[in-house]
Amino acid sequence: MSYRVCFVCTGNICRSPMAESVFRARVRDAGLGDLVQVDSAGTGGWHEGDGADPRTVAVLEEAGYDGAHTARQFQPSWFSRIDLVIALDSGHLRALRRLAPTQEDAAKVRLLRSYDAAAGDDLDVPDPYYGDLDGFEECLEMVEAASEGLLAAVREQVEGRAA
Repeated sequence: MSYRVCFVCTGNICRSPMAESVFRARVRDAGLGDLVQVDSAGTGGWHEGDGADPRTVAVLEEAGYDGAHTARQFQPSWFSRIDLVIALDSGHLRALRRLAPTQEDAAKVRLLRSYDAAAGDDLDVPDPYYGDLDGFEECLEMVEAASEGLLAAVREQVEGRAA
């Protein structure tokens, strides 16, 4: 049975698809591709069915990541099949915990940058949507920095299941 990770931002066209793509690459490179499933969603459904923002795609592809994506909205029923829900900012964290059907489900929600020891107290990944390309590049840097710690945590969980 796969360990499932879902990244969540507001519209699922900027931050969460970026995190999904980066983390999927980390999982694959670590040889965990058969054990860990990675996807993403938004707290809202405004962009359902759309591709990622073209600036997200450009930054991802320039860095060697896959830019293919289709936006969707997170559903509370998903908690039962997801092991870890990664919020991109504290607003998403609060919204997801409110959606959680149980306390156990609410405990599955974590902030991405909490996995980056160098992040300090500011654990939000800023929304680059209303800015220029620099904001998307900054977002990618934050996602990449947190992905290593997240991978270590997920690896520990996956290896714990196998034991």
